[in-house]
Amino acid sequence: MILKGSQRGNAAKLARHLMNFQDNEHVELHELRGFVSDEQLLDALLEAQAVAKGTRCQQHLFSLSLNPPEGERVDVATFEAAIELAEQRLGLDGHARAIVFHEKEGRRHAHAVWSRIDVETMTAKNLPFFKRRLMEVSKELYLQNGWDMPKGIVDQAVRNPLNFTRAEWQQAKRAMADPRLVKAAFKQAWESSDNADTLKAALEEKGYFLARGDRRGVVAVDYQGEIYALARWSGVKTKDVKARIHDADNLPSVQERREEIAKRVSGQLVKYVLEINRTYSEKHPTIEFKRTQAVERHREERKLLDEMQRIRWDKETAARAARLPKGVSGLWSRITGKYSKIRTQNELETWQSYMRDQAERDDLVARQLDERQQLQRAIKQMREKRSQDIADLHGEMSAYLSMQRGHAATAKVKSDHAMQQETKIKDKARGRPRDQGPDFNL
Repeated sequence: MILKGSQRGNAAKLARHLMNFQDNEHVELHELRGFVSDEQLLDALLEAQAVAKGTRCQQHLFSLSLNPPEGERVDVATFEAAIELAEQRLGLDGHARAIVFHEKEGRRHAHAVWSRIDVETMTAKNLPFFKRRLMEVSKELYLQNGWDMPKGIVDQAVRNPLNFTRAEWQQAKRAMADPRLVKAAFKQAWESSDNADTLKAALEEKGYFLARGDRRGVVAVDYQGEIYALARWSGVKTKDVKARIHDADNLPSVQERREEIAKRVSGQLVKYVLEINRTYSEKHPTIEFKRTQAVERHREERKLLDEMQRIRWDKETAARAARLPKGVSGLWSRITGKYSKIRTQNELETWQSYMRDQAERDDLVARQLDERQQLQRAIKQMREKRSQDIADLHGEMSAYLSMQRGHAATAKVKSDHAMQQETKIKDKARGRPRDQGPDFNL
């Protein structure tokens, strides 16, 4: 389970983010502990903020996200155990706490928020090296639950070099491309080149063209005019870029590069872009309708289960209360110890009822997540298809621009016809007809 924590203030903004139903298909306020307000997350966090005003602490909250491995079914008890373990390691025992569950795209994760303020001493809990401590907790959770541990947790040096930041994700999203494909393209171009000319050629093969940035040194521009910082997307340092590209000042500006691309783009390639977007737009509403219908149905099923459990809980609570003797018999039962035995039995049954209700809800959520993930696979395939089409379009754009300049296209992928002709030539050189099977005479 990946744990990511941060110290922060602005309680209202955090509460709105955690209770955001627009970006999440399901949101559940699971727990409010240690707050006077026990119903609304916004009221609870504003309460913590009001307490923090009695101190000099600006980042009075500690927010923790818990993301289980993809494909693993994690129940509420496992999430709670992970939060308790993190709380102990961070030294936040007894501090006011809130827990929220989110579900999106067939996956479930949790958020926990603590108030850092100790109300007795009116001081903020110091959290030194909290990232390292959370990493240790994460390792323990992987080992305890038997999950496959990511290489990046086993060894920091083997983290995926294609990981990207939120800003990089948003930029690639604007360009309608998978950011992993974009970053892989830049990294491959950088590693396969050793000077400015070969790097320029490698990037142009993939549909990216070097330009002189205003503030970010050397950048690349794609066919849509989107700008990519070369150092960031290649995963190297700025000084490495300067060492490889000495004449960066001689590169065309971003505006000049955009004008060049705009002049050379053919109408046919523009039609391809429109066709890709139109195909996606035609398929997207259908799948989006199915997703919306599933989410609404799942919410209704959970609402019905909650209502059924509430009615049953009230009945069982009334039955347990009726067992306790009242009046004179109640006084006598206290003297004989019978009252204590009945109360102990009631407490045990209450706990068992709580665990039963939680297990029923976990089973319902698990079934709904299975159904949602089946639909998500179709959505993922559609997104990957569009991203791959866009990536292929980058290559075609590169070939077109090369031909417009009077150069031959340098695309690495050969056409089917060219590959067939090459295979025939090789077979002829071996002295074997094309339609003949493999030669088994050894």
